[in-house]
Amino acid sequence: MKRVIACIAATLVTTSVAVTPVQAAAADPVKALKSQFVAGKGVKFTDVTTLVEFTGNTSFFKRTGSFQFGRAGIVASDVSAKRTTDAPETSEIIPWALDRPERTIRIGTTSYYSGGPWAPPKGKTWIKHPNGMSAGFSGWYGQLVNVAEPATLKALITKGKRTGRTYSGTISFGALEKISPWLRNVSLVRMSKDSKAAVLRFRLTLGSDRLPQRLVTVYPGSTHVSAAVAEDRQLSVETRYTGWGSRVTVKAPPASKVESVGKREPTVRGGSRG
Repeated sequence: MKRVIACIAATLVTTSVAVTPVQAAAADPVKALKSQFVAGKGVKFTDVTTLVEFTGNTSFFKRTGSFQFGRAGIVASDVSAKRTTDAPETSEIIPWALDRPERTIRIGTTSYYSGGPWAPPKGKTWIKHPNGMSAGFSGWYGQLVNVAEPATLKALITKGKRTGRTYSGTISFGALEKISPWLRNVSLVRMSKDSKAAVLRFRLTLGSDRLPQRLVTVYPGSTHVSAAVAEDRQLSVETRYTGWGSRVTVKAPPASKVESVGKREPTVRGGSRG
């Protein structure tokens, strides 16, 4: 009987030692994210942008999209965006160029744009740029924080105060720009000094699998329009992530429908980034 008890005890100790690293890895959100980096797999997301004013909140922009992963992280994305209201209070925030829905496919650093401000020649529906923006012209009006990037996710959970599976805190746009390829490529216009200094508030909630489930960011409207126009307005973006590990395949548009334009881009940017 003593031998049986001793064997059971030894087995429990061995099992405990073997499982602990696995449990620790699973508890680390960054490691959980990196475990998703499998070729052909990815995640889907939806985000809603809201104008926050003293008089109330107005949701005015929505995006749906997906990220395709490779062994090193995001290798492609497909993002569709559309304005959801013509409320006059949003007209100073969102440019006329986005009155039409826009779609952006990005593979590597090559972007394909359709809709929105883009005007391909007759017979074509897409504009190709070899080193294009992360999510087209509309990217600056969607979620600017990409928690599918390990460095970005690490920054939020490091700076945030944890309550259960939720991390809340602040980070500057300048700090994010240094670590986030997504933010650096969200526009071809360099972020201004004032925009870099702007502070963004975030609230990130993880699922039981330790992967991002919901992200809400809030930041000054002056990052998008002049301070005189922004006054005390803020922008809030809520993003929800679904289908981690699902199959995602992002394909380039048919070559016959694509016009390559080299480095030419729309000159309208809006906000203080010019």
